[in-house]
Amino acid sequence: MPLTTNTGLHMGEKILLAHGSGSRLSHDLISKVLAPAIMNPVLARMDDSAVLDLSGKLAFTTDSYVVNPIFFPGGDIGRLAVCGTVNDLSMSGASPLYMSLALIIEEGLDLDDLRRIMNSVRKTADEARVQIVAGDTKVVDRGKADRLFINTAGIGRIESGADISGSNARPGDIVILSGGIGEHGMAVMSQREGLHFSLPVVSDCAPLNHLVTAMMAASNNIHSLRDPTRGGLASTLNEFAKQSDVGIVIEEDKIPVHDGVRGSCELLGLDPLYIANEGKLVAAVTKDDAARVLSAMKKTKYARQAAIIGEITAEHRGRVVMKTRIGSSRIVDMPVGEILPRIC
Repeated sequence: MPLTTNTGLHMGEKILLAHGSGSRLSHDLISKVLAPAIMNPVLARMDDSAVLDLSGKLAFTTDSYVVNPIFFPGGDIGRLAVCGTVNDLSMSGASPLYMSLALIIEEGLDLDDLRRIMNSVRKTADEARVQIVAGDTKVVDRGKADRLFINTAGIGRIESGADISGSNARPGDIVILSGGIGEHGMAVMSQREGLHFSLPVVSDCAPLNHLVTAMMAASNNIHSLRDPTRGGLASTLNEFAKQSDVGIVIEEDKIPVHDGVRGSCELLGLDPLYIANEGKLVAAVTKDDAARVLSAMKKTKYARQAAIIGEITAEHRGRVVMKTRIGSSRIVDMPVGEILPRIC
């Protein structure tokens, strides 16, 4: 007799095409596996759309997650999807409120893996205090989706007076980084390629909305925020420079890089500046408020290694320049291509 869980579905069972057909199997998958993990009063209505009570200035974002592999040191595709959506909203100064979650599942996915991912979604949403209020499930033929893809959308409320944008950086602003760079990209790469380093690297995947709340409580003079995901810190700084038509000067020895990331990048000939992150942010803050914002950041869970790494300048507009450890300077360009595809 096969083992069963309290959902009534078999342990070890795999996703079938029929789970996406709208049949009894579809309803069982949704009602016994997916919905219970993320249930809340809005979702409980189970209508074709969520009815939300909103007012004021809102932020809206959407994203898709195709990370390979779907489990990696420090996280999985479920945690990544929630964090990515929450963080995109937070970088506009918004407090995330609601999310949608759409799953594109490959036939043959282990149901136990799906349960594990949904539990991760729930825990991360609870941590971020965001509600998942709408969703969708589709099942595609074996070999057509690489196990699981996730699409999300998110809505957040922007507090009155907040105006945070990559186009708002100003000469004289201080550049603050919330912690060590390159951890997510190197964690995914090591898992995907079967690489083993003497110092293991774990993804920094984390929701940053509580960090941003603490920063905004410390200062009304945060001009720009962004999470340096694909393309890493280098891409984000170049985006600020171009959007705001400013120059940026950073100092190499002030950029936090954990030993495991530094060692693995040196071994593989990679530059941590270009490696993806999923739990870090970059901020441009007025000089007068920078120390206060940095202090507030360091008191939070995900920014204890935060550091001032540079400043915004009126010189060399549209470019990022790094002062190296040996006293020279070099231009930090946008990456030409993607070092590692499918890291989010």
